[in-house]
Amino acid sequence: MDIQTIGIVGAGQMGNGIAHVMALAGYDVLLNDVSADALAKGMKTVTGNMDRQVSREKITAADRDAAMARITTTQTLSDLGQSDLVIEAATERETVKQAIFEDLIPHLKPTTILTSNTSSISITRLASRTDRPEKFMGFHFMNPVPVMQLVELIRGIATDKETYDACKAVVDRLGKTAASAEDFPAFIVNRILMPMINEAVYTLYEGVGNVESIDSSMKLGANHPMGPLELADFIGLDTCLAIMNVLHDGLADTKYRPCPLLTKYVEAGWLGRKTQRGFYDYRGEKPVPTR
Repeated sequence: MDIQTIGIVGAGQMGNGIAHVMALAGYDVLLNDVSADALAKGMKTVTGNMDRQVSREKITAADRDAAMARITTTQTLSDLGQSDLVIEAATERETVKQAIFEDLIPHLKPTTILTSNTSSISITRLASRTDRPEKFMGFHFMNPVPVMQLVELIRGIATDKETYDACKAVVDRLGKTAASAEDFPAFIVNRILMPMINEAVYTLYEGVGNVESIDSSMKLGANHPMGPLELADFIGLDTCLAIMNVLHDGLADTKYRPCPLLTKYVEAGWLGRKTQRGFYDYRGEKPVPTR
């Protein structure tokens, strides 16, 4: 399949990051969000990140200008109908994703590949609610998209080879590396990463260590670039909790039970960097542990 135009649903940190790399790779991008403010914020992020790449000589000013010219924004979901490939990058809630697909499907070309950037939800189940399960798959980018090299490609039970090969070709054109994952809860990266983060929260909850000692121990003792609690704040504690719930529900194993402290932080609205408070408080000159 010849993919030239890519529609992206959601202009948040994942959606605008995907738009960024797709436009730099030469694709025409249509970025959609229901919120005009989210679109404006998303485009400001793309511009800032590309400017940073120019200053670091990763790309040229001409590359940046050409890429920015390839991105169009819209608040109208039906405008994505003529896209060759659609990537849903909305919030990690299955009901939200299903509603988007139901609204979008009547406007799509028969040949359009429909994908989800979900980090944990069943691709087979999402695909079953569409009119094209054979042309549906998981297209999971890592955050931050312009920096991270991995993309998980997840086939549902009905996904055909042509669809997989077309998405793999897109990943190759981006200069990223594809990892093929089976359709099990949280796939590969989050199946391993999220229980580690959850265990770090349990370590805090049980008083084994404080925020600073837990993060320092993993950075200096396991050579991790970020501590698990710092990483959780970066990802978003609501996203971490949602993935742990998917693992717990989908695998029916108590080892995936979300830590009550993680639930409490989410209930408080302390979701990490995006709300300025999580396991760290980001409202001052430098982050300070909240516990």
